[in-house]
Amino acid sequence: MSERKDGSFTNEDDQERYSVNSTPDTQHAHRTLDEDDFLVPGRIEEREGSIPGNKRIRVVRSTHPLFRRVNNEVLEATEETSIPEGRLSRLAYYTKRFLTGPPIATSAAGHERLTKFKALAVLSSDAISSVAYATEATLINLVAAGSLYLGITLPISLVIIALLIIVTISYRQTIPAYPNGGGSYIVAKENLGTLPGLVAAAALMIDYVLNVAVSVAAGVLNMASLFRGLQPYIVPIDVVLVVVITIVNLRGVRESGTIFAFPTYFFVVSAMVLIIVGLVKAFVFQHQPLIGQFAPVAAVEPLSAYLILRAFATGCSAMTGVEAISNGVPAFKPPEARNAVITLTWMATILGTLFLGITLLAMTYHVEANAAGNPTVIAQIAAQVFTGPLVFMYPVFQFATLGILALSAETSYSDFPRLASLLARDRFLPKQFSFRGDRLAFSVGIIFLAVLAGLLLILFNGSTDKLINLFAVGVFISFTLSQGGMVFHWWRLRSTDNAWRHSIIINGIGALTTLLVALVISATKFFEGAWIVVLLIPLLVLMFLGIHRHYEHFERECITDVPYRPQDIRHRIIVPMNVLDRASIQSLAYARSISPHVTAVHIAIDEGEVQRVRTAWHAWEHHLRPDEETHLLIIESPYRSLLGPLLAYIDAVHERHPKDTLTVILPEFVVAHWWETFLHNQVALRLKASFLLRPGIIVTNVPVHLHDRAR
Repeated sequence: MSERKDGSFTNEDDQERYSVNSTPDTQHAHRTLDEDDFLVPGRIEEREGSIPGNKRIRVVRSTHPLFRRVNNEVLEATEETSIPEGRLSRLAYYTKRFLTGPPIATSAAGHERLTKFKALAVLSSDAISSVAYATEATLINLVAAGSLYLGITLPISLVIIALLIIVTISYRQTIPAYPNGGGSYIVAKENLGTLPGLVAAAALMIDYVLNVAVSVAAGVLNMASLFRGLQPYIVPIDVVLVVVITIVNLRGVRESGTIFAFPTYFFVVSAMVLIIVGLVKAFVFQHQPLIGQFAPVAAVEPLSAYLILRAFATGCSAMTGVEAISNGVPAFKPPEARNAVITLTWMATILGTLFLGITLLAMTYHVEANAAGNPTVIAQIAAQVFTGPLVFMYPVFQFATLGILALSAETSYSDFPRLASLLARDRFLPKQFSFRGDRLAFSVGIIFLAVLAGLLLILFNGSTDKLINLFAVGVFISFTLSQGGMVFHWWRLRSTDNAWRHSIIINGIGALTTLLVALVISATKFFEGAWIVVLLIPLLVLMFLGIHRHYEHFERECITDVPYRPQDIRHRIIVPMNVLDRASIQSLAYARSISPHVTAVHIAIDEGEVQRVRTAWHAWEHHLRPDEETHLLIIESPYRSLLGPLLAYIDAVHERHPKDTLTVILPEFVVAHWWETFLHNQVALRLKASFLLRPGIIVTNVPVHLHDRAR
C-alpha cells in the first residue's frame, strides 16, 4: 500500500494489504491501526504472522475513501461524505448537482474572485441597465404638465449626471478606506453607530429586492414591445426569469460572472451603436433640433417646482446600483481596492454616457412615454433610429435590452447575500445567512432574495411604473449614511492623514447632496408608493434588533445547568414504553449502562395491555443486578390520554429533583420505507417535540431500524 500526497491510500489491487510483523517493541508504533482509526481508509483485519507471537495486519481499502489525512489529529472529509443515502435523497442531490454544478472546496475560494472585466458585468449591470427606463421615468412625470414642457427632461438629466459624478468621486474615497468592503452598513455602523448602520442596511436590502423586480419587469416589458402576444403572460415570464437567474447564481460568483458578462457588454455595445447612429442621423443628415416637436398632450396639472422635483426624483432611478462596487470589494482579485476603484470609474463613465445619449435621442426624436409602458421609450427610439439597412438592429437591440434588464438583477444577487451575511455575522439576521453553500455562494440569501422579488412581481402584476415609485428611496438614504459616515471617518484621522481636509470636503458634499435628493424623493413620491419603503425601514430595523436580542439572550442561557465534572453528575433516567419489546429492552440496557437509577414508565389505557406488560416485566427483571434500582411504574390514564400524564410525571420528577440530571430515553422503531411512517402514531416524535419546550431535560433517542423484508 502506498500513500498519496493528499493523505489517502492507493494500490493497484482492490484489496490493499498493509502488513507488519508486530512485536512488543513495534506495537506502540502501530497502535493506531484499529477499527476506530479513521486515518486508515478501510477495514482492518488482524492475522497471525509467520513467526509465532507476531501479527499480520491487512487493511481492506474502501472503494471511495471518505476522509483524507491532514495530520495525525485532523481529517478532511471528501466529497463522498456529502452524498446522501436513500433513492429520493440521491435523486435530489444529483438534480441539484446538475443545476448548480459540483461543490467547490473552501481552499478554492481565492479562485472564485472576479476580474475587473467580470466585476463590471456582475456589479454594474444594475446601474448600466437603469438607462433603459430612467429617461422614460422622467418623461412620464413631466407629461402631466403637457407635451410642451417635455424638453425639461434634458436639464434634469444633466443634474442627475452631475449627481452621479459627485457620488462616484465620494465612493472612490470610500473603497481605499474600507478595502474589505465599504458598503453603507459597514461605514455607517463603524462611524455613526449601530442604529444608523441598521437603517442603511434596511434601505439597501429593500432596494436590492426592488432592483430585481424592476429589472426583470422592465426587461420582459421590452420584449413584449417586440412580441405583442406575450402581453398576457408577462407575470409568469417574470417569475420564470427570476428562477433561472437564481439557479445561475447558485452556481457561484465566478461562474455567474462568466455567464452574465456577454449580455452586459452586448447591451453596452448595442446602446453605443444606437446613440452614435441616432445622433449622426439626427444632427448630420436630417438636421433635427435638439428638442423636437412632441405630439400635443393635454395638461392635467400646471408645471410647478413640485412636478419638476417629482420628475427628477423618478429619474434618479438611474443612480441605483452605484454603491454595489464599494460593497463588493472582497469579490475582486488582488489588488482588490485598486481594481474596485478602476471598475467604479468605468461603470460611472459608461452609465453617464449612455444615460445622456438616450436622453438626447428621446429629445431630438420627440419620443413620449406610453402610459401603458408598451412600447417603451427606448424601444420607440430604436424603432426610429434603426431603419433602412439597419432595420435588423431593432430586434437585436430589443434582445440586448431584455438581456441587460433581466440580468441587471445580478447586482442584487451579488450584494444582497453578502450584506445579509454581514448582518448575520453581527447577529442581526439568522445565522443561516452567513453560511456559504457548496458552491461558495451565500445560498440562503440568494434564495430569500428570489422569493421576495417573485412575490413583488406577482403583487404588482409586473408593472414597472408601480414598482419604480418604491425605487431609489432606499438608495439615497444609504448613500447619505455612507457619505456621512465617511465624514466622521476622515475627522477621526485628521491627526494622521494629511489629506483629510480634501477628503472630508468631497464626502461632505456627497452627503449633503444625497440627503437633499433623499428628502426630495421621499416627499414627492410618498403618496405614490414611497411610504411603503419609509414604513418598512424602521420595521426592518426593529426586526434586526429583535433578532440581536434573541441571540444575546441565547448566549446567556445556553450555559447548561449540567455540572462540568463527570463525577458531579447525578443521573435520573426515565424510559417511557408501551410494551416490553426489542426497542424497549435496548433502551433499558442503554439507560442501565449510564445509571442504576432507571424508571420504566407505562401509561395504562387498556387493562389487558397493563397485565401483559407486568407479566413481561416480571419475566425480564431477573436480568437486573442486585445493586440496580431499575423498576416499572404504571400510571393509569382513565381519560385515555397518553402524552399528558407522561409529561406531567416527568415535570414532577424534574421539579422534585432539580439538582439531578434528568434524562428521558425514548425507544423508537424506524420503518424501512417512508410511506410506512404514516401507519404508526409517531409517539416518540410527538414526545421529542414536547420536550423542546421543557428546559433542563435531556432527551436521548434509541432507534431500532426495521429491515426491508424484500431484500
